[in-house]
Amino acid sequence: MLPAQGMGGGRVLPRESPKAQVDRPTPAIRFQDVSAAWGLTRPNVYGGAASKKVILEMTGNGVGVIDVDNDGRRDLIFVNGTRLGEDDPPGALLYHNLGDSRFQDATADSGLTRRGWGQGVCAGDYDNDGFTDLLVTYYGHNALYRNAGGKRFEETTAAAGLPVEGQAWGSGCAFFDSDRDGDLDLFVSNYVGFDLHEADRKGDSGNCSWRGLDVFCGPRGYPSGRNWLFENQGDGTFRDVSREAGILLEGELHYGLGVVAEDFDDDGFPDVYVACDSTPSILYRNRGAGTFEDVSVVSGVAYGAEGQEEGSMGVSAGDFDRDGRFDLLVSNFIDETPTLYRNEGELFFTDETYQAGLGVDTSRVGWGALFVDFDQDGWKDAFLANGHIYPELDGAGKGERFAQAKLLFWNLRNGAFREVARELGEPLAAPQVSRGAAVGDLDGDGRLEIAVVNMNGAPSLYRTDRADGAAVLIELVATRSNRSAIGARVTVEAGGAIQTDAVRSGGSYASQSDFRLHFGLGGARQVDKATVRWPTGEEQTFENLPANAAIRLTEGSAEPSVRPFSR
Repeated sequence: MLPAQGMGGGRVLPRESPKAQVDRPTPAIRFQDVSAAWGLTRPNVYGGAASKKVILEMTGNGVGVIDVDNDGRRDLIFVNGTRLGEDDPPGALLYHNLGDSRFQDATADSGLTRRGWGQGVCAGDYDNDGFTDLLVTYYGHNALYRNAGGKRFEETTAAAGLPVEGQAWGSGCAFFDSDRDGDLDLFVSNYVGFDLHEADRKGDSGNCSWRGLDVFCGPRGYPSGRNWLFENQGDGTFRDVSREAGILLEGELHYGLGVVAEDFDDDGFPDVYVACDSTPSILYRNRGAGTFEDVSVVSGVAYGAEGQEEGSMGVSAGDFDRDGRFDLLVSNFIDETPTLYRNEGELFFTDETYQAGLGVDTSRVGWGALFVDFDQDGWKDAFLANGHIYPELDGAGKGERFAQAKLLFWNLRNGAFREVARELGEPLAAPQVSRGAAVGDLDGDGRLEIAVVNMNGAPSLYRTDRADGAAVLIELVATRSNRSAIGARVTVEAGGAIQTDAVRSGGSYASQSDFRLHFGLGGARQVDKATVRWPTGEEQTFENLPANAAIRLTEGSAEPSVRPFSR
């Protein structure tokens, strides 16, 4: 166990008795897929639909929930890919939120011009001009998009000093202020060392087998991907500091996919977790002096419960047990369970997967992973988007399908969950080949919608028909910290309960959720106290905030802005 880093341990709160797991009825809530009704109709494109010849066709894309034009409504960006031999790939899709549960396809004038094997998206105001910028990761080189006043995006990859030469396979990413200097740095994970031209020359990526079927090879057998850390120079450019910062783990094998940046040891400096496929996952501890160290093994998050490497794709950070520490939810490959790592403090985690009831299903290939309080009772639930990697399974009589249903684990408030997806409506149980997932309030009613990318199909947008509990959405606007307030931590006290969350870039599987923090309040009628710890380390306290409202808190200002939900 590592020593404590000096900003306080978590709260140890009593849990409800195990009997509650049996006696508590599932919430009377139904999920609906409103994607078509709300105008989200264009299909995703990624690799072959009936067969996949090379590993590049497997990973798929992420989705972003982002307010592009600062109108207060969250827009949607769906990263897109291509197919082998495709001459005119579609590129990323931008849907503008018109309000009244309507979206308009705004791709044509968006400036999102890059085409090819798109992967993921993360957001952050890297130039502190008040508008949210994007990084879209690609196989090849990534694309940095500066938000030009909310009107369109301008690609600034080369001008900002990010690599545009060479061949890499960018996957997950996150903007975060690694050195707390007030501007956002950038972390990018990379998957495997794969050369599509070499695969084309050979005519295939190898001869491999799964359940007796001929399938593409990998990831095992391919060279390691590498992780990048780019330091923001404060003038619109970045500098590669991967090696000097300790991010570049030379000689080690890691196939990096999902990324989340979070201050797991509560020392004021954000750490980074990378979910790795078929190789040990990585936890980089931020040492606070511009350097990081890999503490994944001693922290207990490199391997599964039995010490095995897992096929990890997505990751989410959240406080599922309300002890004030941020835990980890990781999605994994078939024949493995999702993994729930409980943060015990002092940068040590325990694998609570089976104790918490998440070990009940090993039949899915997990991708998008979210902590989300869908019933607004004040306890984080766990959502997983799933889909296999081998379309050849369909019709092969192997007892497995390419398309798979979602998983939704309802928090029983006693350290355990119960899987309830089938009870909450046909949309969650409908098999799809899903990849990235992101969450946010898209219609202004305070309840969260979940956006999901479906490979070679239209997206899904899941909306609940009701939620008994009250809620607040807290939006942070920084003035001395980075403008996006990424890394800010909010503690809410309401109805005798205490909850904690933080503003994050990236996460899930290569996706970006709403920067606003959603707190379910159950039966509470107000937030008695909200404490914000800004990325600078300074704290502010706000008292007696109304429930069922979107609340904007500005760094240095004592006056909140309140807008009631539209219900």
